[in-house]
Formats: sequence, structure tokens, C-alpha cells
Amino acid sequence: MTTLNTENLTLREVHLLLGLQKRPMGSFRLFLSLEPLTEFEQQELIQIADDFDNYLIAGKVSEGLVKALTTFPLMRLAGLYRLPLAMNLEEGIERVNIEDEETFATGRFDILSINQTASNGSNPFWLLVIESINSSVDLSAGLPHLLNYAFKSLAYQESVWGLVTNGLRYQFVYLRQGIPPTYQIMPDLNLFEPERARVLLQVMKAICKLQVSDF
Repeated sequence: MTTLNTENLTLREVHLLLGLQKRPMGSFRLFLSLEPLTEFEQQELIQIADDFDNYLIAGKVSEGLVKALTTFPLMRLAGLYRLPLAMNLEEGIERVNIEDEETFATGRFDILSINQTASNGSNPFWLLVIESINSSVDLSAGLPHLLNYAFKSLAYQESVWGLVTNGLRYQFVYLRQGIPPTYQIMPDLNLFEPERARVLLQVMKAICKLQVSDF
């Protein structure tokens, strides 16, 4: 029996090991209802961007600071850890059984938002899986790790949202059950570009409001 650590897998290896198939780029509005932001929310977005920029000017921002300066404030603003939702941090995932049944993948969650009141048996309903990386790393480096995390949830729910971020850029991914299971990458968003920053918060708020039936 072989056990693989997801931190060492390439995207091609994840495709092969999990049987995942990449679909053409998706559109947020096909899956989510994006609502206008309030003036307060827009001002908070500007403040989050300004705070992060001050650290970027000083040099590379670590993964931990990316979470503290951008990921957590955005999640709070979107309501992604407000009851009945909850946030889990850096928890080890159970082994994911790969297609040949002799290979397993393991890893650790970065950030997970769940709905505590919606579940399938003993499994809470996953809304959003987040992989934060340091500011100097390209988003593509975090995608294999994220896909393996999110894939775990497809054992008991039809779909799940994922997000890779280095604080500046944000890449959402939508995974769905199927034969084979598939994922779609959504348009790239940027905290420092006002229009795309507003879409970022709109998307996070829309994911926050999803119900089990929406998946």
C-alpha cells in the first residue's frame, strides 16, 4: 500500500490519482446569485487591501500573515464563520482512497467553512475549502493541494467550492460529483482591482448563503 502526501503532488498526478477531469473555465453567475455590496462592505474591502499593501511593500508576506490580513477578514465580512456556519483550521484529512485501491493521499486542511446544521449523516456540509499560500507563490502551486482537500467532500455531497489565494489574487474552483468527477476554475480575482475585489466579496457572500439543496 502506498501513501502520498498531497503537498508533493503535481496537478497531473492529482488528475490521475483522483480520476478528476478539468472542465472549461466556468462563470460565477451560472452557480451563484451575486448581490450588490453595501457602502460599509466596500469601505471594508478597501481597508483590507490597504492593510495588505502595507505589508507587501515591506516584502514577501508569509502564509500565516496572508490568512490574518486578508483571508480571515474577508471570511468575517462575508459571514463564513457566523453561526450556523463554523470554521475549521489545519486539520488532518482522512486518507482518500485512490482509484487503484492500493494508493492513498493524505494532507492537512488549511481553512474550511462548514454548515453545522446541514449534514449527511455524521458529516457536516462543506461550503468552502481554502488554501492560503505566501504572497510570492503563484496560485497554480496551491491547486493540487486544494483539489485533494475538496475531493474528500464529494463522498457525501454533490459539489463543493474551493479557493486558492496568495492574498493578492483569488482563484475559485467548483468541484462536482460525476463519472468522472470534474472541476472548473473560475475567473481570477484581485484584491487590488476595485471591480474584481467587489466580485470577490460578492462570491464569498453568495457561497455563505448556499443551502444543501443548491448543491
